[in-house]
This record gives sequence, C-alpha cells and structure tokens, in this order.
Amino acid sequence: DLYRKVFIFRKDPSDAYVLLRAKPEQPLLNFTVCLRSYTDLARPHSLFSYATKAQDNEILLFKPKSSEYHFYVGGKFVTFRVPEGRGDWEHVCASWESATGIAEFWLNGKPWPRKGLQRGYTVGAEAVMLLGQEQDAFGGGFDVYNSFTGELADVYLWDVGLSPDKMRAAYQSLRLPPALLAWKSLSYETKGDVVVKPRLRE
Repeated sequence: DLYRKVFIFRKDPSDAYVLLRAKPEQPLLNFTVCLRSYTDLARPHSLFSYATKAQDNEILLFKPKSSEYHFYVGGKFVTFRVPEGRGDWEHVCASWESATGIAEFWLNGKPWPRKGLQRGYTVGAEAVMLLGQEQDAFGGGFDVYNSFTGELADVYLWDVGLSPDKMRAAYQSLRLPPALLAWKSLSYETKGDVVVKPRLRE
C-alpha cells in the first residue's frame, strides 16, 4: 500500500524507472491518467509512458520544459502551456475519448482548454507501462536526458474519462472509482535507483 508514500528517483540523469504491472483487458477507447510530481528539473522529462509494440508513444505524459506538458495518444500530441512551477507538487490528470478525439488536461484540480487529438483511434492493450523514462522501443530504448528525477506519487489509470467531480477528487486525494492502476494497490517493480519513502509534505 503506497498511501502517503512516494517514489524518489534520486539521480540526474538517471537510467532508473518503475515498471507498472497492470494489463488492460481490452483496447482503450477512453482513459484518464493522473499523477503527482515534485521536481526541480528544467530539462525535458517523462512522467508516464505506455508503449505497445506498434507505437512507443501510445500514451505519454511528457514535460519538455517547465512551462509545458505534452500529452500523447497514438504517437501524436497536444501541448498544454502551464505556469512555471513554483517548487511545489504538481498534480496532473489527462483524459481522452476516441469518439470525439477530445483531450482534457487538468493541473492542480483546474481544467485547461480542451484540445482535439486522434479522433477514432484505439489504444492498444498489450502494453508496457512505466514511470520515469520515455520508451523509444517496447519496454526500452531510453534516453537518460528524458528521464525523471524527483518524487512521484498518486499514479492512477482508468479506462474511462473521469467526470469533473472525479478529476477534482483525484487532486484532493478523495475516494475514487476502481482503476486499472491504483496507487493504493499498485503492483510494480523498481528498476535502478528508485526509493520508496513517506511523503514529506502535502
């Protein structure tokens, strides 16, 4: 149980990552991914990477610089411009639905203007999911200069688009619907220099 705990990626740059052991039972036509990060990195870094054999950036949450997030679905991405971090935890949720191609992005419990991405696409189910590296090949092909250094927590993946109420609940760490990946029951394996510690502050 990772309640009130964090993954600490200690080195910069790093070859470490956390492999998430979850398998969607069928391809995804909708999903929401949420997580909390705490870092002082100014260089590009990957937060959540979901790769299939056909597409290494099937789902990717990537921060190319401190004022932007890139949200990938099926190898294409949209950019969400955000205020420069103030040296605090950042909570992000990104959701997508195939039928409309609408991509939603929430930062610290607030929605950003929605964008269009990969309408009619289907996200493959046979995937490798990991934290802290960007996959350029199925389960590998890492570039250490895209690695994450810092603290990660509250990682979730749902096979539905969350309602605005649930997006806010995720930010506030309230009760959430059952998920494919849930922080409190996360099945994972750490690879390299990653340490699990209690969270120091909210």
